[in-house]
Amino acid sequence: MPIDLTKLNHHHDLLFEIPLKVRQGHRFQPTGFPDLGAAEFDAPAGRALLVESAQSMANRLEAVCWDESANDLVEELRGLSYVKVEIEERNTRKYLTSSVTDSHRLNSPYILESKDKKFFNTLQQELGALEKGPIDRKTLAQKLLKYDVGSLIHGVFLAKEQLAGGRLRVARTLTAFIEADGVRVAPSGGSKQDHVDPSGKAYNQGGAERGFGHVPFPRDEYTAEKITLYASVDLAQIRGYGLGDDATKMLILLALYKLRAFVDSPMRLRTACTFELKSGGEIESKNASGFKLPKMEDIIGKKDGSTWDGPLPTLIAKLAGNDDDKMRVTTVTFRA
Repeated sequence: MPIDLTKLNHHHDLLFEIPLKVRQGHRFQPTGFPDLGAAEFDAPAGRALLVESAQSMANRLEAVCWDESANDLVEELRGLSYVKVEIEERNTRKYLTSSVTDSHRLNSPYILESKDKKFFNTLQQELGALEKGPIDRKTLAQKLLKYDVGSLIHGVFLAKEQLAGGRLRVARTLTAFIEADGVRVAPSGGSKQDHVDPSGKAYNQGGAERGFGHVPFPRDEYTAEKITLYASVDLAQIRGYGLGDDATKMLILLALYKLRAFVDSPMRLRTACTFELKSGGEIESKNASGFKLPKMEDIIGKKDGSTWDGPLPTLIAKLAGNDDDKMRVTTVTFRA
């Protein structure tokens, strides 16, 4: 079914509230934070819980675009811009990381802190016009589209003094997080078993402090009355990049692709935290009447040989290339 983006023309953002359920059983393991543990909070309807944070979801929404076996984007997205980082070992170059898989995207230290400064110097030169005065958002957006389109979706902060005084930043246009309402702690526990020496003392190895002997441990999981994946696409920010109709449509479709790919996946966030859609039906927007999250086949189409005929791959192919303002994959070498 064709995707009618004109339904979004008069909306500043696109919102989804997607009901989830635990895939098996009732319990789930939320994300934890240092010195805090699980992030419980009081909501109007009672006790609530942050199951997955916006920053973690950004990484997961990047991950659905990446083929780990190929160290490259999934086939239907190839042509999108990103920076690939390689390292030289014994006269051989091999893949190290990329702006897709690294948490800081284009601001990755493996990209900007390498002793090989070729790409850094290129970036500095192309962003030189932003050194003084207010930041020209269109120029910044054009360079990010050229080198790392993910930064226009998930945000970036180029915190380097040599790059316009460390003032170059873009907020997320796609934000997602998972919350649970009506939560209760489901306490349990376990024990690491040592069948050689349960006491951990027979061999004078320091006991449980070094992992010897039986080591019991507590474990807190949660149950919830309701689990919701919240997602928003900042349409006004995407339009505000001033990149033209094709790039604007491509960015919106890319955001929708990421969200659809995530909810179609097993959604296994941790060992004891796997979700699925509560209802297998269509996912309607909360605020854009009549607009539904497109099916994957409507976004990418069908594969014909080495190409896909859907609207997103078609736009990617149109915007990628060797011309100066086109999207490309840039390979850099990391030297510590």
